[in-house]
Amino acid sequence: MHSLEKIVDQHLQSLIHLELNKLPYPIVDEMADANQEKDEEWRTWTPVNSLVTDEEIQEMESRIGHPLPQSYHRFLKHKHFYDLQIDECSFCAHPAGIWRASLSEMIFNGYPREFLLDTGRIPFANWSDWGLLCFDTTIKCKNHDYPIVRWDHEVFDHFEAAYPNFEHMIQTLHAATHDNGTV
Repeated sequence: MHSLEKIVDQHLQSLIHLELNKLPYPIVDEMADANQEKDEEWRTWTPVNSLVTDEEIQEMESRIGHPLPQSYHRFLKHKHFYDLQIDECSFCAHPAGIWRASLSEMIFNGYPREFLLDTGRIPFANWSDWGLLCFDTTIKCKNHDYPIVRWDHEVFDHFEAAYPNFEHMIQTLHAATHDNGTV
C-alpha cells in the first residue's frame, strides 16, 4: 500500500510525463517554468512542495464551520498543483499562494450551498463530469475522518456513500488506475 503522498506524486508525475501540465493562462511564479518563453500561449506549471500552514487550514475550517480530516490536512500540505486527477476524481486547483480561492469557490460559490454545505456535506473534488465528492460531516466519526459521499448535480437531495474516508478513497482510486492501466 502506497502512502497518500506517494500516490499524489505518482499521478502528478504522470501528468508531467504526458505534458498535461500546461494551461492557457498565467501561472503563479512559484510554479511557473522559468525557462519558458514569456509569449507562449500555453504556460507550463510544475508541482511544488506545499506552503500551506496549519493556520491557513484552521482559517479555512473556521469559514467552513467544520474541522477537516487529518489525511486531508496532509494532502493540502504535500504539493501545490493546478490539476490532479486520480481515476474519476478531479481535485480543485491547489496553486501556491492562492489555493484557498479555488477550494472556496467549490465550497461556497459552486452549486447552491443549501444542497451541500448547509446539509453538512463539504465538496472537495469533482467526480467524472456529473457530480462532486464531499466530506459527510453528518456522520459522527473519530478525528473528523468523515466518510466520502458522491453527489449527482442532477439529484440535489441524494448522497451516495462512496468511501469510508479520504485516505481510503485515495488508495482505492489509485488502485483503480492501475487496474485499468492509466498510471
